[in-house]
Amino acid sequence: MYDQPETELLSLLAERAGIAAEYHDIAGTCHVTTDETRRAILSAMGFRVADRAALVEELTAWDHRPWVQGCDPVRVLRVGESPGLWSLHVRCESGDDARLQVHWVLYAENGEKRHERQEGPNLPIEESRSIANRRYVRLTFALPDGLPLGYYHAKVWVQGGEAIAEAQFRVIVAPDRCYVPETLQSGGRLWGLALQLYGLRSERNWGIGDFKDLATVLEWGGKTLGCGLLGLNPLHALKNTKPYHISPYSPNSRLYLNELYLDIEQVAECKTSPEVQKRLADPAFRAQLEAARTTEFVDYEAVASAKRSVLDLCYRAFLWENFDGAEPELQPKTARGWFFHSFVQQEGESLLQYALFQALEDERQFVQSPSVVWADWPEQYRTPTSSAVAEFKRRHMKRVRFFQYVQWLVAEQVSALRRLTNDAGMPIGLYHDLALGSDRYGADGWRFQGVLALQADCGAPPDAFAPEGQNWGLAPIDPVRLRASGYEYLIELLRNNLRYGGAVRIDHVMALFRLFWIPRGMPASKGAYVHYPADDVLAILALESVRAKALVIGEDLGTVPDWVRDRLGAAGVLSYRVLYFERNGDGSFKSPGSYPAQALGVVTTHDLPTLSGYWEGYDIETREKLGLIPDDDARRAMLADRQVDKVRLLAALKAEGLLPAGLSDDPVHIPLMTPELAVAIHVYLARTPAWLVLANVEDVIGERAQTNVPGTVDQHPNWYRKLSRSVEDLLQDPRFEALAARLRAARPVV
Repeated sequence: MYDQPETELLSLLAERAGIAAEYHDIAGTCHVTTDETRRAILSAMGFRVADRAALVEELTAWDHRPWVQGCDPVRVLRVGESPGLWSLHVRCESGDDARLQVHWVLYAENGEKRHERQEGPNLPIEESRSIANRRYVRLTFALPDGLPLGYYHAKVWVQGGEAIAEAQFRVIVAPDRCYVPETLQSGGRLWGLALQLYGLRSERNWGIGDFKDLATVLEWGGKTLGCGLLGLNPLHALKNTKPYHISPYSPNSRLYLNELYLDIEQVAECKTSPEVQKRLADPAFRAQLEAARTTEFVDYEAVASAKRSVLDLCYRAFLWENFDGAEPELQPKTARGWFFHSFVQQEGESLLQYALFQALEDERQFVQSPSVVWADWPEQYRTPTSSAVAEFKRRHMKRVRFFQYVQWLVAEQVSALRRLTNDAGMPIGLYHDLALGSDRYGADGWRFQGVLALQADCGAPPDAFAPEGQNWGLAPIDPVRLRASGYEYLIELLRNNLRYGGAVRIDHVMALFRLFWIPRGMPASKGAYVHYPADDVLAILALESVRAKALVIGEDLGTVPDWVRDRLGAAGVLSYRVLYFERNGDGSFKSPGSYPAQALGVVTTHDLPTLSGYWEGYDIETREKLGLIPDDDARRAMLADRQVDKVRLLAALKAEGLLPAGLSDDPVHIPLMTPELAVAIHVYLARTPAWLVLANVEDVIGERAQTNVPGTVDQHPNWYRKLSRSVEDLLQDPRFEALAARLRAARPVV
């Protein structure tokens, strides 16, 4: 059947797996995917591609898969559309056709039976095929009309002649669009602040911004400033060790949250346990906290050590006060114990596997040093479903439960923050950030290794920003295996990240459609795009968004085809527009009226210079010190280009009548960013029809250093720089009220 040359077979299998044959970069140059890249990516997906014979076997298996697996693993429907038919493939000899009978049941998520049918005998055969001298037939049946939004589990039993089989598949009924709050639908345009939570200083925290600090900022932002939302860095769980495990965009897990943000002193056991109170009163411990609090940068290890030591004591008190019985089964005896028990039951296998991974990493019996990753553990512990892991869980359930307890505390405090945003009158409230991926050697990498391509990285193709391309070091999700799994990882990921706020920003949202894969060990320039089942993915995103009543913003920067933005817009996803990049063909800044309405506007991002840093060229100075600028000529060219951009920005402000009084339109006379100029730039953005506008706290207080310098790890204090001013100072800083007054006027809440 497959008699083509090997290179054609390779291209055919790559096409079926979603690997693009070519792509056009930001300059319009066409890059053709090489056979070397195809073979490496297919191998990372688990295909055998060593030679022609292997390719023929894989292509044949691909053709046969629908017949031998029984049903397509997923059927996605849009609410209100005709559900159509589903197909069942059954092994059946020709003489048994008339005796085939099919019994199938559709269950809702709560286990309730929503539909049941008995089909046959004398079922019509739609199609037949011979595979390995076995005859298979295809039958079709109608899905029921009027299914409400949600997920359904279909179970199928087949009988007849010699054929007895079972099959199952998932039905997903989704809305057409993601959730948009009534405030925005009725014409409201909101503004808010954005901050890096870890960077908040305060007189009371333990060396890192925490949920108590965040509560203070939320209440002030909502009640005093009139913010409609507050944007955060990703709060994903981290290992919290420098330099490789502090980036919120390379987390241990995207399903759970970072325990370092806990306000430990608000934990119930912290208030009631004499042992905990003794630790908190200890002068040496207080000195440890004071040292962490007063450092210039976040000392992740010191903060983690202090908080973990107290959490261990809190957990011991929690078990003593709230449970009876012996390990591993404990019986709740108080309301608090039952609340924890209910949380654990509700989170189910997802939280259990996360906690189990954390306990395994803590086990020093076979993990000899912190640098050992799960791929180097003894083989029996590398697979979550192994008998050795089950035995470890049985023997160490008390420790596993500790990590469940910690996530319960985090959930309690974040849920309280969401309630606080409602009380503060914020129409959206917390605006979370969902990272593109996670550390391949973290909890998600261990649990979901079946759907992750661990022998590939993802990144970006060469462009003007990174001529050699970018490798982000994250293992991509395999689209073929993701769909075969019923999208379980994607559903959990979206649900867990949408539940604690009114909005979420999806980092590199183009990954819903295609992602740039780089075979491990190859340069980024050797990468290729891999396509994803976007219709299914967008349907799941819309369903989870509507269920959580959370707005979705897609970070669509970089090389973004127009069709991607069109599809996102139709799905109700907001575009993410950065002032620095919104330019006309001649390089001038776009007028406010040129921005789309279904968008969020910001001046800058964590990967770009702050407003003061941009104006003063501090980012160029930083890159020169880090050796990221090749020579003096390149530096001078960058400074000259920046001066031109400043002229353009002042011209744009002047055209809108926003140039502050007494301020020249010649940047030579404005060497430093002024508070008045910063306000004018934000008001310029606020005049756009964009539904949302954010102001970074760093830009309001005039910070010069940017959060992260792409292309560096430990050469620059990425992800652990604290703000120069404390939370207490921020609340008294007149620059915020001055900005808020202008933005409230430009964006009245409907």
